[in-house]
Order: sequence, then C-alpha cells, then structure tokens
Amino acid sequence: MVRLPLTAREIEQGKNLGALLREARGERTILDVALQAGLSPETLRKIETGRVPTPAFSTIAAVASVLDLSLDAIWSALEEANGWHRPESPILAH
Repeated sequence: MVRLPLTAREIEQGKNLGALLREARGERTILDVALQAGLSPETLRKIETGRVPTPAFSTIAAVASVLDLSLDAIWSALEEANGWHRPESPILAH
C-alpha cells in the first residue's frame, strides 16, 4: 500500500493534536504516560511534536484515557484549533 504525502492541513492538525496532548500531560514524564498507554516513549514524543500527525484512533484513545481526557474534549479542542465547523444535523435542524 502506498501512503500519499500528508497535506499542509494534516500536518498542522497533527501539530495541534500534539500540543494538546503535551499540555494535558503537564509535569508527567513521557515515559510514565507512554508506558501506561501501552506505547513506546518515542511514539508519544513523535505524536507530541507532530512528527506522527495522523496517529491511530486507538493510540489517541489510550493516551486520552491515561491523561483523563475525554475524546469529546479532544475533538472540541481540535475543532477550535483547526477552525473546523460541524455541519448541522438534519435531525436536529427542525
């Protein structure tokens, strides 16, 4: 399988995700959080620095759990940081 190059937007989104996770980690070490999430410290470091801008959902869910972040909170923060707008649901629009 050939992986297409990432767009500038995807790279920026990855940086925003990394910054969010780094901020949530606070004073905890990368080693502590990574091991609790079942990742290598280098993987978490790459995510936090944006070098892995599109990590797997399960990876983000594991890190979020360790950091006591809800996936909804992550999504909302990324929506704001990336300027995303949720389309109105046709069910809720009536």
